[in-house]
Amino acid sequence: MIKFAYFYSILFLFLFLQNSSAQLYVNNNYMYVGNSYVFVKQDVNLQATGNIYLRKEGQLLQGTTASSTNSGTGRLSIFQEGTTNNYAYNYWCSPVGNPGLTSGNDNFGISMLERPTGIISSLPATLAPTSVRDGTTTNTDLTIASRWIYKYLFSSVYAGWSFVGTGTSFAAGEGFTMKGVSGDDTANTLAIGEVADNNPVLVDAQRYDFKGKPNDGNILVSVQAGKRTLTGNPYASAIDLQRFLTLGASPNNPTAANCTGIAYFWEQDKTVTSHLLSSYKGGYGAYAAGLNLYTPPTFYAYDGAGTQLGMTGMGTNWPRQFSPIGQGFMIEGAATVIGTQTVTMSNDFRVFQKEGVLSHFERNASNGSTVEYGFLPAIPSVSGFDYTTVSTAPNPQIRFNTLMNNEAVRQVVLAFHPTATDGIDHAMDARSSDSSPMSMYFVINDAEYVIEAVGFDINKRIPIGFKNATPASFKITVCEILNFDGAENIYIHDKVTDVYYDIKD
Repeated sequence: MIKFAYFYSILFLFLFLQNSSAQLYVNNNYMYVGNSYVFVKQDVNLQATGNIYLRKEGQLLQGTTASSTNSGTGRLSIFQEGTTNNYAYNYWCSPVGNPGLTSGNDNFGISMLERPTGIISSLPATLAPTSVRDGTTTNTDLTIASRWIYKYLFSSVYAGWSFVGTGTSFAAGEGFTMKGVSGDDTANTLAIGEVADNNPVLVDAQRYDFKGKPNDGNILVSVQAGKRTLTGNPYASAIDLQRFLTLGASPNNPTAANCTGIAYFWEQDKTVTSHLLSSYKGGYGAYAAGLNLYTPPTFYAYDGAGTQLGMTGMGTNWPRQFSPIGQGFMIEGAATVIGTQTVTMSNDFRVFQKEGVLSHFERNASNGSTVEYGFLPAIPSVSGFDYTTVSTAPNPQIRFNTLMNNEAVRQVVLAFHPTATDGIDHAMDARSSDSSPMSMYFVINDAEYVIEAVGFDINKRIPIGFKNATPASFKITVCEILNFDGAENIYIHDKVTDVYYDIKD
């Protein structure tokens, strides 16, 4: 079946229905989807100049259960906004690949990014050579600094970043880094009366037009034990990141056990105005899919080799369950993985969810509000999962803030779950990303964790660790208790002096 839900116009559209499956075929004209979604059961065929324009957060969902058979030289066009700061990175994952006569998903490159010039018109972005450090935007041009385009495949060291630049070598599901741009572009590219500038003055959001053949079907993400891969949402719709990462959440993702079930998101201090690595301030927040909770990163400074140094600040607690179009993140291979294995991204995780309260592409300011306790609204999905049965109450948890040497805060989360063990639990316990000489963490199997899940016991004792290369002070307190009233008091026990300190009050 094929379902259309509110789009502005179809100029020339053929639908072929065969054996209860459906194909979307657009030839020499275009289809416009605004403020809603179109669902296609089988493949999308965009012939010649046949195009699909997804606008006002319009999205494309597909129901293919195997590899993509999308084809054609036409293009799907979809907008997404990244940071306007030309010193800061966004982590991306393209929803489209190179159009062509062959079917299936194809590679992407930043040469396929364009600057919107109207509701359905855009022009190719200018790609600056690697000697140029700053990306810029004006009312007539969008210049992307190719110097900062990298990918990261199963590595654990800074040297694992691979330069791509202007090349077209990002396979479907491979994430990439791209710094933002500076300047203002006030060209209105949506309907009259909307706040729709490409880059409104004083708003941290630069619009890019991703144009190409839409990605579809099963997409394999390579992982190795204990190493990270930059991936992301590879589709022209939002995805349910929780279901993708959680073992057993879907019959279409039996390979979830090949990763730890934790997603890591880069956040960066955007007040820094330097391209020098030694001036960067940032870190990785951790999303534990099995608990649906996120703990923001501690920001660290770095030296010229990418080694973490002193602490400088803290990130933001963003909603992470529904990853918007273009969102990039890291995943880590499970310790049990032998050689190189894969984790399968599939259409089963695709949902129609616009950015807002439940879904954010990381930028300076939140564009949503706090989720009220209750249940999720009805969310259209390929899987047919009933989201109205899902509670929005947070997993029972205690958040601790540790002020380290009066320099920065490390937040860790202790969560309570009936199936959690005192060991490492898939998609629940999140390993620390810090390699700094100073940190605070939970200790699980002699390793450092920023999220730990346990079964509740009033007498439970949780080992915590501190490290510092030089004398330092650590001030720890209960920051927040969410959906949990099982502990009247919370103490830190100094095992050397046998003194208990109340950190709840």
